[in-house]
Amino acid sequence: MTAQNPPTFGSAEVGLRPSPELSAQVLTQAFVWMFAGILLSAAVAFVVQGSDQLIRFAGRNIMILFIVQIGLALGIQFLIRRLNAVVALALFFVYAASLGLTIGLIVSFYTSTSVATAFLSAASIFGAAALYGYTTKRPLTQVRGFIGIAMIGWLVAVGVNLFIGGGTFGIILSMVTVVLFTVLTALTVKDISNGGYIALAGSPERAAVLGAVHLYIGFINIFLSLLNLMGDRD
Repeated sequence: MTAQNPPTFGSAEVGLRPSPELSAQVLTQAFVWMFAGILLSAAVAFVVQGSDQLIRFAGRNIMILFIVQIGLALGIQFLIRRLNAVVALALFFVYAASLGLTIGLIVSFYTSTSVATAFLSAASIFGAAALYGYTTKRPLTQVRGFIGIAMIGWLVAVGVNLFIGGGTFGIILSMVTVVLFTVLTALTVKDISNGGYIALAGSPERAAVLGAVHLYIGFINIFLSLLNLMGDRD
């Protein structure tokens, strides 16, 4: 999959409060890029599963892949206003492809039925959260403040889990991850539909890419956490 020029939106419509029509276009495009990223990750994961050499490569370099993925995600997040939309989109696809290596390694330990069940369950939860975020009239400001603190705790917990290696702590972390990223998905969709991402990214094109990154991260985390909770080892 190669990055193509993101669709352009009427710049005259971009202001302090973007029109609902423009925000809806950005939300739609964010979902398009998100689904493209998921398809790319799935394709890479499929190739990895069919190659013992790639599985060994991913296993030996799992920490390097993790650091690169964190760097790419943070880079897109914090540099979005400085990046050209095409460059940001290309970085997102590189990120999705690298995660495909990691996902291919992880799902190789589970049965195909478990993977399919976790994926469908994640899609259902993600879809419900996205629909709620799009339709709710509640400002969700109180939730937003709590989520910021929760994310810091979650990042620390993920780091701890990398060293202590699963067990009961890993199960609890997976449960928390599902709840946290379900809420984050609703908040992301609401912020995009309200025009918040346009103000954050500086243009509708970049906003669509940034929204796609956040939606993609939400779905992948929900999927992998459900797989850890529900999956049967192969």
